[in-house]
Amino acid sequence: MKSKPFSGAGATQGLETYLVGGAVRDLLLGRTTHEHDYVVVGASVEEMLARGFRQVGKDFPVFLHPENQDEYALARTERKTAPGYRGFQVQAHPDVTLEEDLLRRDLTVNAMAMDADGRVIDPHGGLADLKARILRHVSPAFAEDPVRILRLARLATRFVGLGFRIAEETLELTRAMVAAGEVDALVPDRVWQEMSRALGEERPARFFEVLRDCGALARLLPEIDRLWGVPQTPKWHPEIDTGVHVMMVLDMAARISPELEVRFAALCHDLGKGTTPPEILPSHHGHEERGLPMVEAICDRFRVPNRCRELARLTAAEHGRVHKVDELRTGTILDLFERTDAFRRPERFEQLLVACEADFRGRGDYAERSYPQADVWRRLFEAAAAVDAGAIARAAREPRLIHQRIRAARLESIGRVRPDLS
Repeated sequence: MKSKPFSGAGATQGLETYLVGGAVRDLLLGRTTHEHDYVVVGASVEEMLARGFRQVGKDFPVFLHPENQDEYALARTERKTAPGYRGFQVQAHPDVTLEEDLLRRDLTVNAMAMDADGRVIDPHGGLADLKARILRHVSPAFAEDPVRILRLARLATRFVGLGFRIAEETLELTRAMVAAGEVDALVPDRVWQEMSRALGEERPARFFEVLRDCGALARLLPEIDRLWGVPQTPKWHPEIDTGVHVMMVLDMAARISPELEVRFAALCHDLGKGTTPPEILPSHHGHEERGLPMVEAICDRFRVPNRCRELARLTAAEHGRVHKVDELRTGTILDLFERTDAFRRPERFEQLLVACEADFRGRGDYAERSYPQADVWRRLFEAAAAVDAGAIARAAREPRLIHQRIRAARLESIGRVRPDLS
């Protein structure tokens, strides 16, 4: 457990060095950790550079080990000087102690250190909270950095399967931070960074539930926050509440697909239900189209990668028709293939089917049901894609007839697979 974290010690010979943060926490939990961060006590910038370390970052002295590229930071203290997460004055000098450095960290389970002999230094009760499965802030200084709300939600998501819960006093502190407007200072790139990492976890819904509990979801993602309390038809949605349904769909997407695009599409697929006119509830006629501007708004706000944006748009727009394949005519089926650019991007069309499967299974007692619609769509697409469009184009005497003839051939091929759809 201790030899690997302290390998490559040549450049650190004689330095007072400690493994810190998440690496210590994960080692104590018996989990694999790939990132090793260290604190160096009693050293200066000049000494680190003289040992061959390369300094990175402008805000505080962090260095890369010359051999293994692990991060080594000088022990430091921080003082809040302005709103947001950039408004800090950092003090890093040889007099800063390990205990002072650990005091500025976010959670007690992240405020432990380990020396080269494997001895754990735990001045803030991290071991006890780790055993009790509690995420608790180290000090009131937690409130000085709004990014910590996102990290708290992400850590709660990562460890939800281990039974971790957030201490009530920490939740209260995050609520006070939101009320004070600290969350409004978060920059889009940092929000997406934390959100996308949370979407990669086994049960990503927990991330959004934590943000909702402290009020941050309403400030960051009001399009999602407003879904709770919106009713759906019990016949199709035994869970009734739209917010609950979307979280179930998100966790189902994580269960059946490792792809970020699919999970993000699941998160955004029903945004339009939050703007359904009250007089037509619990019906949500037209929610697919109403949701598209909201998908775009979220993607614009957080600079979401285009591959995620595109699949989220397609899923929001088309999931209702994908579910109803048995009711669609051949022309409508081919129209969907063309709108989704399935012939040029079959891998994205497959992602759409997976996202729709998550939507179908993410409700009531549907989790273990099959989703035969996906296989029907695959057979229909295989038939349509088998048409030799190139040969048809070469045989056409007039260019204006090419698309018409390719379409006719594809309709005929689809009809042979499902003659009942004509």
